[in-house]
Amino acid sequence: MNQTKLPVYSYQDLVRRLYDLEALAISPQDGEKSGCFSSFDRSSIYHAETGLYENWGANDDGAGFIRQEGDSIVALELDGPGVIWRVWSALPAEGHIRIFIDHADTPVIDQPFRDYFDTFNREEPPANFPSLTPTLSRGRNSFIPIPFQKHCKVMLDKGWGAYYHITYTVFPVGVRMPSFDGSFDKESAIALAEADRVLQQRGTYSFAQAGGSIDESVTVSVPAGGRAVIFDKQGAGSISMIRIRTDLRRKSEPLQRKLARQLTISMKWDNEEIPSVWAPLGDFFGSAPGIKQYRSLPLGMNEHEMYSNWYMPFSESARIEIENDGTEACEITADIRFTPLSKSDTDELLRFHAKWHRDEYLDLDTERFKEGGDRWPDWPLLLAKGRGRFCGVHLHVYNTWEKPDEEPETWWYGQWDRKTIDWWWGEGDEEFFVDGESFPSTFGTGSEDYIGYAWAAEPPFPMFDSAFASQPFIELDANGHTSVNRFHICDNVPFIHSFEGFIEKYKANQWGLNNECLYAATVYWYQERGTSDAYKPVPWIERLDHLKLGEELQ
Repeated sequence: MNQTKLPVYSYQDLVRRLYDLEALAISPQDGEKSGCFSSFDRSSIYHAETGLYENWGANDDGAGFIRQEGDSIVALELDGPGVIWRVWSALPAEGHIRIFIDHADTPVIDQPFRDYFDTFNREEPPANFPSLTPTLSRGRNSFIPIPFQKHCKVMLDKGWGAYYHITYTVFPVGVRMPSFDGSFDKESAIALAEADRVLQQRGTYSFAQAGGSIDESVTVSVPAGGRAVIFDKQGAGSISMIRIRTDLRRKSEPLQRKLARQLTISMKWDNEEIPSVWAPLGDFFGSAPGIKQYRSLPLGMNEHEMYSNWYMPFSESARIEIENDGTEACEITADIRFTPLSKSDTDELLRFHAKWHRDEYLDLDTERFKEGGDRWPDWPLLLAKGRGRFCGVHLHVYNTWEKPDEEPETWWYGQWDRKTIDWWWGEGDEEFFVDGESFPSTFGTGSEDYIGYAWAAEPPFPMFDSAFASQPFIELDANGHTSVNRFHICDNVPFIHSFEGFIEKYKANQWGLNNECLYAATVYWYQERGTSDAYKPVPWIERLDHLKLGEELQ
């Protein structure tokens, strides 16, 4: 249902949106819209008269802009009310970033772009919000909100560097925002400090806001070829935490990888027949292959357990099952926190969805997405209809190649344009088409830029985590499996009628005699109560194929 009451936001309210997982279930209002301005290659265009796209795979993504004003570029321009949530850059330099609020002639921010990520409130010491402004494997990120009421323009002066993303939300006319004046008062600074602390405590922080939460624990044996119920409730309520413990970490690495994908988790809300959540167990909790330690805000895992903090409301019932496609029984212990609520509270809330898939184009014209087609190299992440919010993705990439005979100058395969093999998988941009857009309101600059890191084709290849983005696993030389996450909490993408999310995939599934590049995605979103999505469970043999375990384990 459309919300009619228009809120008045304080700065502290906006800061809470950074970690308020319950807000994701609130149905978006008409006029609420999120997107991303970036430096993507502007030669990618859409022809309205033909309905076709041109130069869709163009890849000169470091310096694009809306328009030029003197020696500066306009990177973002929006009418309010709204807020900038995230600023990212791969190479911020000494050229200034200038932010103009509500048509003012004087910018509220005017400083070297590099300093934007390093300083706070015009203070002399460096900024000290490690969870709000993380550097992720070279990528610079700032999640300090910049609100505006009427208008916002972001300019980058000559010498600013290369590559930028700026994510935002604009709200319906009538919503009241606290226009940023360039400084943070005491209450706002404390709110940011509290948010940084919450994000640092990810995985241990309790997100249940309502009183009366109940913790339940159950241990079940999931039979081979069968299933077991770990949660079954009638009535209305919400789940705010799920923790799963298994003995998978005591298995050999190949067997652990197999079992984490043989086991699947499904969730049904309100007596629905088709589950709103279905995914292999490890993939649902944000890592593949197998169990890889990391901590994010909504999901994570360690050697003892996997956790989910996604908020999951229901009005009539909730049922969570574990299914075992293996040949041996598996013991599962589940701790689940839920809160009984009134049906009137939950009826208006969106329902949580998560689905795993590989190369699932649903009803799209696949010919257009093949090499030579006008939509190549788009690979679909999520296709959804109705009202909802897109909240992120776990992407499991299996990219492998024969090692070349030529010896590289440096590292494993050389660097930059002096590589012995063009192995990199992640050059593809994310593109989000909202409510039937012909041109996406989010158009990125590369897969690792979307996640929040940078220069990922260049060694070394580290693992890292943060509240909203992580790389739980990558092979030491990048040849093989890679696991990455990007979660949209404050910068979730609302949609009223439809959402089509893609990420470009330049390499074919088979890109050489013995070279492969396979994608598998677990996508997280919220959708209207009483509606279903089009994704179906994937047979075990197809899930297994992505793991490349060897014949002895297949």
